[in-house]
Amino acid sequence: MIRIAPSVLAADFSRLTDQLAQAEAGGADWFHLDVMDGHFVPNITFGPLIVSAIRKVTRLPLDTHLMIASPDTFIRQFRDAGADHIIVHQEVCTNLHRTVVRIRELGAKPGVSINPDTPASTLSSIISDIDLVLMMSVYPGFGGQKFIEGTIDRIKEVRALIQRTGRDVRIEVDGGIDVTTGPTVVRAGADVLVAGTAIFRRPDIAQAVRDLRKSVEQISAE
Repeated sequence: MIRIAPSVLAADFSRLTDQLAQAEAGGADWFHLDVMDGHFVPNITFGPLIVSAIRKVTRLPLDTHLMIASPDTFIRQFRDAGADHIIVHQEVCTNLHRTVVRIRELGAKPGVSINPDTPASTLSSIISDIDLVLMMSVYPGFGGQKFIEGTIDRIKEVRALIQRTGRDVRIEVDGGIDVTTGPTVVRAGADVLVAGTAIFRRPDIAQAVRDLRKSVEQISAE
């Protein structure tokens, strides 16, 4: 089953509760939360307080993507705030296995993200220990960027790594996802679509979620 994870960063924060409710009404499966610190990526978004506020207005899983330079320092805070999935970047973790174990010990599902210029092969030593791989199909830090076509081959490579483990590890794709690119990444092996602009910048948010799901329904049923 394909999961749709609207990226909250693209929402109107002055109407956040209403817009989250609209996305839920359209059939969203998770909410994706982009946490940026201005160090690992050139932007600053929000921290545990906002995650906690979002937790209070939705029962959907909170897919929390830590684009921060020192994720180990904040893992507990984000888990306590209500994060269900905690995703860290391979590029910043000095002991990735230890970080992943800590996330699982705290009761969250651990995930690892890689940037477009990080070889997919770097995941080979950790793939058996995680529940999620987040493939960045743009360079992280800003919303609304164009999908990088080279992501397709990288998704296929990660799917092959997962199949060798025999585990149910989900592949998320984040960056430039819409009704055109969504089917492309699903065919390559993705099963979670993170979409921000394509959902929250549409006049009808619920319909935008339904449209994205419809665009991949036939592929996921094959």
